[in-house]
Amino acid sequence: MSGLNANTPSPIDIKLHQASKLLEIQFDNHTECQLSCEFLRVYSPSAEVRGHGIGQEVLQVGKENVNIKGIEPVGHYAIKLIFTDGHDTGLYSWDYLYYLAENYEALWLAYIGQLDAAGHKRNPLNQEKS
Repeated sequence: MSGLNANTPSPIDIKLHQASKLLEIQFDNHTECQLSCEFLRVYSPSAEVRGHGIGQEVLQVGKENVNIKGIEPVGHYAIKLIFTDGHDTGLYSWDYLYYLAENYEALWLAYIGQLDAAGHKRNPLNQEKS
């Protein structure tokens, strides 16, 4: 997912809605999506989250109230998201953002299933721990 595919749509507009904790993305193929900050945080492409190989992924818990406090462009192929919990090492390529947009529902359900299997319950009312 990290390489740039010439056929992958590119974002033409990215807007952060901090109050609702949503990142709105419009791609040049007319695909539009709103991805929650929690979703983007738990699916960060960083080694801290994904590990260094298959089976080394680290389940992210307690990210219900995380927000994005900054977005930095990385060349013409990615953005770096800076989260309020201090996480800032994931580079979200256009390919990866499009993958997240196209597979949001399945990925979200997989995450909820992983939390349940690990005995964690989401509690969006808890305050974020820094």
